[in-house]
Parts: sequence; C-alpha cells; structure tokens
Amino acid sequence: MVPPGKAGLLGLLCLLAVFDSGCLLDNGMLFPRESSSRELKELNGLWSFRADRSPNRKQGFERAWYKQRLAETGPVIEMPVPASYNDITQDATLRNFIGWVWYEREVVLPARWLADETTRVVLRVGSAHYYAMGWVNGVKVLEHNGGHLPFEAEISRIIRKDPTMPCRITIAVNNTLSLETLPPGIIKYMDDRTQYPDGYFVQSIFFDFFNYAGIHRPVLLYTTPKAYVNDITVVTDFLDDIGFVKYTISVKGAVTANMKVSLMDKSGKSVACSNEQTGVLKVANVQLWWPYLMHDNPGYLYSLEVRLMAADERATHEDVYTLPVGIRTVKVTSTQFLINNKPFYFHGVNKHEDSDIRGKGLDWPLVVKDFNLLKWLGANSFRTSHYPYAEEILQMCDRHGIVVIDECPGVGIKDIRSFGNNSLGHHLDVMDELVRRDKNHPSVVMWSVANEPAAEMPPAEFYFKILIRHTKGLDPTRPVTYITASNFARDKGAPYVDVLCVNSYFSWYHDPGHTEVIPIQLNTQFENWYGKYQKPIIQSEYGADAVSGLHSDPPMMFTEEYQKVVLQNYHDVFDQKRKQYVVGELIWNFADFMTAQGLIRVVGNKKGIFTRQRQPKAAAFLLKDRYWRLANETGTLAPWTKYQGV
Repeated sequence: MVPPGKAGLLGLLCLLAVFDSGCLLDNGMLFPRESSSRELKELNGLWSFRADRSPNRKQGFERAWYKQRLAETGPVIEMPVPASYNDITQDATLRNFIGWVWYEREVVLPARWLADETTRVVLRVGSAHYYAMGWVNGVKVLEHNGGHLPFEAEISRIIRKDPTMPCRITIAVNNTLSLETLPPGIIKYMDDRTQYPDGYFVQSIFFDFFNYAGIHRPVLLYTTPKAYVNDITVVTDFLDDIGFVKYTISVKGAVTANMKVSLMDKSGKSVACSNEQTGVLKVANVQLWWPYLMHDNPGYLYSLEVRLMAADERATHEDVYTLPVGIRTVKVTSTQFLINNKPFYFHGVNKHEDSDIRGKGLDWPLVVKDFNLLKWLGANSFRTSHYPYAEEILQMCDRHGIVVIDECPGVGIKDIRSFGNNSLGHHLDVMDELVRRDKNHPSVVMWSVANEPAAEMPPAEFYFKILIRHTKGLDPTRPVTYITASNFARDKGAPYVDVLCVNSYFSWYHDPGHTEVIPIQLNTQFENWYGKYQKPIIQSEYGADAVSGLHSDPPMMFTEEYQKVVLQNYHDVFDQKRKQYVVGELIWNFADFMTAQGLIRVVGNKKGIFTRQRQPKAAAFLLKDRYWRLANETGTLAPWTKYQGV
C-alpha cells in the first residue's frame, strides 16, 4: 500500500519507530469477552482528530506527531469512534480526503492493571480503513494492512514504564488504494497546470460504493492472565440425535496447563465436558442450529466454557473464556445446498455497512433496526457484500438464525496488474484473517473470495485456483465461491468454486427499459451456467434503481413500479429453476447506499428495497409476500410462526 505522494512512504516507514515493546498478535483472534478472568475497557466516543493536509501527506511522520499530544502538533477537531470521518463535518475536502488521518485518545487505566504484572493488557482495533499504524505513549505497537478486520497488540510493558502518566493512544489511518490493495484502486495525478492546481490528484476506484474511511469499529483494551486461552476452533456434526463438537484449544503463556471444557445448553446445564485440550464432545438429544423460518426454534446456541489453570514459579493463573457454539452441518451437491442434511433455499438480501452521517461506522440502533426489517421481510440470509461485516453483526446472525455468505473485500479486481504475486499474497493474507475471525460462527455457511473480478483475463485462472484452494485448506467444512458477472464460457475461476453465484441486471444495464426480455435472458443464463459446470446456482444479485416516491404507469425506469416489474419477471424464472438447481436469490440491495459522485448515481445507488433511512419502497412488500410464501413452502415452518421482532 503506497500512500499518496509521488515518492512513496515505504522507505520512510521502515525507518520509523520499531516495535520496541509491543507484540503483534498474529494467531488467535478471539472476540473480546468479559469473564471472571478478563476485563474490557471500551474506548468508543470522541477522539482528537487531524488530517495530514501537507502536499505529500507525510508531515505527521516527518514531525513524529505520535511522540506528543496531537493537539500540540496543530489544529485538531473532535471525531466520533466508531464512525467514518467523511460525513461528520461540513468540510468537503475532508469528505473526499485521501491520505493519512490521525486519531488520539488519552485513557486512565485501572490501578490493578498497572500493578499486577501477571495481567496482560491488549489494545484492539475492530477495523480501520485501510492501512493503520498505532502507538502507545509514542511507542509503535500496531501496523495492519487492510480494512474490515480486527488487529491487536499487547501493550503491558509500555503502560507500566511510567504508571503515573496517562495512556496516550495514537492511531494513523490511510485510505489510499493501489492496484495491490483490497479493494484495488489507482491514484491519478493531474499534471496539466492549465487545468489543475499543483499537486492535484484523485483516487480512482473500481467499485460502486463510497470509499468511506476512518476507525469504523470499536477500539478497546482488554485483559487476560499471563497464561491464557489464545484461540478456539470448533467443528460440529451430528448423527441421529447425537451431536458432536470437535474442538481444539490454543494456549499461550504456559508450558503445561490443566483444562476443563464444558458445553452448556441455553439453561446453563452442562451437557458434555472434557479435561483435554483437543477432543470431541458428544451431546445427547442435540438441539441443532437451524436457519430462521426453517425451524420453530432457530439459532439455538450452546456455550463452550474453557477454564484454563496454569502455574509458574511466581503465581497461579486461571483464564475463563466462553464461546457460543451452534451445532449444524453444511453440504453441497450438484443441485442442492444442504443445512443439517435438508435442502436450504437462500431467500435473502445483499447489504452494505452504510448509513447517514456515520458512513460505515458500527451503529447498534441501525443494526437492530436492520435485523427487525430482515425478519419482517422473511429473509433467511444475506451476503456481506463486498467485505467482512462487524463481528457483532455475525453474532446477531448466530442468535437469530440468519444465514451468511461471508465475503472478503476482493471487489473491483478489474486491472490485469491486480492479478500479480503481491496482490495474490495480500489476498491470501486477508482470507487467513477472515477465516480465523469467523470460523466458529454457525451462521457463516460459505466463503466468498471476490465479487465480479475480471475472471476472463488470462492470469485469473492461476490466481483463483490458488486462492480458492487455499481457502478450502483453511476451512474444509464450508463451500467456497466467488461472485461472477463474466461470460459463462470464459470464466476462468468457475471450475474451482463449489457453488456458482451469478450477478445479472437484465432490463437495467442490458436492454434498459425492456422487461419483456428478462424471462428468456435469465433462463438462458441459468441453462448455460448449469449446463457447463453442473453446480448449484445462486442468483447473487439482481434488481433495479427506484427513487422512493417516483411513480409511473406504464412503468418507467427509476420508478417504484419498474423496480417491482423487474423483480416479478426474475421471480417467475426463479420459481421454475429452484425446482431444479437454483438454490437461492439475493436481491440487490437491502437499502439505498452512498456511492462516489457520477452521472448514473443521484446521491447514491437507489437499488434498495428500503431507502437509506430504512423506509420501504413498493418492492419491499412484494418481496415480503414472496419470502414468507417460500418459507411456508419448505414444509418445516410451523404454521403459527409469524414475525415477532428481534
């Protein structure tokens, strides 16, 4: 990732403060949870903020802003965390700013954290877009390449150097995209001085959503004992009424340790236990994890409590961590997607982490509202288009039985230079991080490694062959896909995926205004893809823009009526093909969302069935009727089931 400025920062960054006392955690990435041995201190709220507006965007490093209070380096403003910084102020230059921005917050730590040297203190950032570096009291502890995923470092020794001083946390974030980042982009320099001012450049992107930036998810401090549970991996199965939970526990800070592993049901009753670090727990009369509307008790979760006890010459350490566990299986045949050995049909949505003012910042009222709308709609699934969503959202999916296609930020891979070794290496790293973070979520049933790449280019076959095989090696229990809009005969990655996910916008980007062509073109699409690859197909995107309140009869493009007619024509074909090999349909999009300014976007993309403010368009009611009918046709939905809210 090369930040803006014709002379890159890579040489400079290598000469900056080294990882003196911080330890970057590159293995376990358990979600921070409080327990009798662990404490949390959330750092959400207002931080000091400053954009580096110097011509080369390097002043913050050249003058070492991290070595002093940010307010001492120049003017600062207040900035909420988590939130994108783009829409917070009235400054148009900040909304479109490209380069380094700096955040700072001083924290008063509990005295016991400072006094007890057997307590580890960890700084964790939920996500920052896209390249981030962090310091504690001027000492570098963090560096992370890529947005959407968490990163953390132990800071115990740093904060104990001088317990009398506050803990000053500085985080620098750069949103520049290059051909080797995910997603990719290009910085274009405008050198014509008759048209542009000196040093003028723009960020070009290859994706259709706004390039929001900043610290988008919670920042927190948490503690563990010196000997601690570093990671847990679970794989589940069942036979008749017996469930199986295969588990592996990684321990750090202890050569030898005693362990008690207990699996508890919702009432807190222990249903299986073990004293081994690796093993298989057998659960009698198992309650399986079922998707919403597929069972009258969806989203059933057990609790896996791990109690670690270890001792050294100085002290005895006990660590307790509890992981929610859903027992379920996922399998794919040539015509079906099976959850718990029963056919599952995706009737759901594509989403974005996007809303007014806060941009991509995690916002609990919005999350809960969206889940209420999903359940009202009768949606049983969504895809995390086009990047990993917050862990808190996946936890909601686990609890409510919403099935997830978990997608990495591999969107906009359009330039042949983005298929090189550096790009592939970064893409593999991102999949490592994504699988490590989300491997234990029962709601996650499939990995998506990219969205609409230029899969017809010659390098694409090697690139996706390696990427998909690598992902299957990380997690052989889930199918792997990518989302394609390529020609079926020339798509070089399709032979390696387990499920075909196809995007198409007939009568919108193709034959605009002519809805009468949808049935024949969509039928041809399905027959071509299945005929060549003999794999189940999900219509992973379809739809049309509709400006809320705009009406026309006969229907015309951009009206609510036209959006409905497009959907109805697609649905007619889905109803034919879902009896054969089509296993899902995901509308584009759940809600309107912001995009870069352009001639075809009027304040964002309007393909949502809800407005950006979550008000329904006519298509929402059409889809609601369809999804509830589909749910009842499965034969597993209890007749008394109705939407009850989150």
